[in-house]
Amino acid sequence: MAKTEGDTVIKKYANRRLYNTGTSTYVTLEDLAKMVKKGEEFTVQDAKTGEDITHSVLTQIIFEQESKTGNTLLPISFLRQLISYYGDQMQMVVPTFLEHSMQAFTDQQAQMREQMTRALGESPLTKNLQAPMQLMEEQVRRNTEMFRQAMQMFSPFGSDAAGSASKKSESKDLEELKEQLRNLQSRLDKL
Repeated sequence: MAKTEGDTVIKKYANRRLYNTGTSTYVTLEDLAKMVKKGEEFTVQDAKTGEDITHSVLTQIIFEQESKTGNTLLPISFLRQLISYYGDQMQMVVPTFLEHSMQAFTDQQAQMREQMTRALGESPLTKNLQAPMQLMEEQVRRNTEMFRQAMQMFSPFGSDAAGSASKKSESKDLEELKEQLRNLQSRLDKL
């Protein structure tokens, strides 16, 4: 059986080998990462029990990507915040919020690429990153506001604590983004 509900089934064996039932070949985590980037849907099942272990395998792929590239996507402050929500009353809200935020970011990705292409084609390198930076800052503001509103719904003590924490987090996120863009600017200037 190669497909389940349109998804390719990957079987994970006790020896940690992964078998793609759609192509009848053994695959690696790197192969699965490429499938994700291509938009190919798959589920990973424990070969012995049939248990769906897709979540843990995808998490393992993220861990490997974060550790091997040197260009991490998950800032330490984000990881700390994420860890703090485990076991918290907000744990139920965070997955939905993250999913919506990533979808909104994905939806705006084409627009950001277009803006960057236009900016790089029209002006000197020192001015090129202003439009994309403003776009990214706006996205961070929107995501932070959406999260603050979600937190308000579940906060029994009103919005004062959530609002000040949100503003601090937003400021820190913006500073991290600005620093990353400055580093990118330096690299472009060196080229």
